[in-house]
Amino acid sequence: MRSMTGYGRGESDRAGARISVEINSVNRRQSDIVINLPRELSALEPRIREAVAERVSRGRTNVVVVLDRRATGAPNLALDSALARSYHERMRALQEQLRVAGEITIGMILQAPGVLRFSEDGLAPNEMWPTVQAALKTALDELLAMRAREGRHLAKDLIHRLKAVRHSLEEVRKLHPAVAEKYRAGLLERLKNAGFEFLPNDDRLLKEIALFADRSDVSEELTRLESHLAQFAHHLRKDEPVGRTLEFITQEISRELNTLGAKAGDAEISRHVVASKAELEKIREQVQNLE
Repeated sequence: MRSMTGYGRGESDRAGARISVEINSVNRRQSDIVINLPRELSALEPRIREAVAERVSRGRTNVVVVLDRRATGAPNLALDSALARSYHERMRALQEQLRVAGEITIGMILQAPGVLRFSEDGLAPNEMWPTVQAALKTALDELLAMRAREGRHLAKDLIHRLKAVRHSLEEVRKLHPAVAEKYRAGLLERLKNAGFEFLPNDDRLLKEIALFADRSDVSEELTRLESHLAQFAHHLRKDEPVGRTLEFITQEISRELNTLGAKAGDAEISRHVVASKAELEKIREQVQNLE
């Protein structure tokens, strides 16, 4: 089990060129991979995206790839002579059209866009891929190691909160059998105070108590809650992405707790249900951090 938050960095050298890769990830319900590449390596984006997607299934993952040219010495310059000639011809034509005097210098032509540029010799994307791949692997290894550490901390917290929910539900199970009897005693007391006389075996009284007992029976909800909690604990022990599954189980637990609270019919049981809901809300917040 892993968190969605982490950071990793990797470097690799090839023929004097250095590739640095930094990866950070944050919470996101779906997978979202954002890649920032040097222009020379833009053709490698699909490969990088595929490599990240194979190891990261959820969260927003930001990948920054940096090419350090300083290690290769002075960069080579490339001159586009045909483009320079075209600029010169267009400048002379414009000068004649506008009848403007002045000298067209070589400096003016060299400053025109695209005439003089850095050479990209030796930086073919396919040739650089092994270097990028090595740096990317190191960064991903670090990222996943951090996410795993964060995941272990989250798992400990979730286990602690699951125990608190289980304890509250155990108290509900203990209190539940006495709810109908408490209702019967209270009903008889209210009727007596109102001046009504009823025999203990009065059909109307027995029917009312039976209806209340049926409405307030939460045994099925408690059984389903025990099952959901067991499933939740089981998935916590898995070494794979479980965030979406745990979100679904959390929703099911919340639904059962709402039904339990509505049917309880007892103030003490309601108190334990409220305590369980408070813990479940904290569980929900933590689960949203899991891959």
